[in-house]
Amino acid sequence: MFVLFGVGDSRDELGPGATRTCPRCHNTTTWTRVRTSRRLTVFFVPVLRWRRRELEVCGICGTATEVGPA
Repeated sequence: MFVLFGVGDSRDELGPGATRTCPRCHNTTTWTRVRTSRRLTVFFVPVLRWRRRELEVCGICGTATEVGPA
């Protein structure tokens, strides 16, 4: 029997986040809100998700800060 499965990261963009100054690159921009999670797939179909987090990411350097749900 042949079973194809995988474990990987999922990243979904939720739209614009807050306007803030980045602690790393010191630029003030509108950050992007994203939701990340780990997922298990069987035959390319997502079966299980865990470690869900919502982050805001700096559009210039990529620094991420965890935020609560919208």
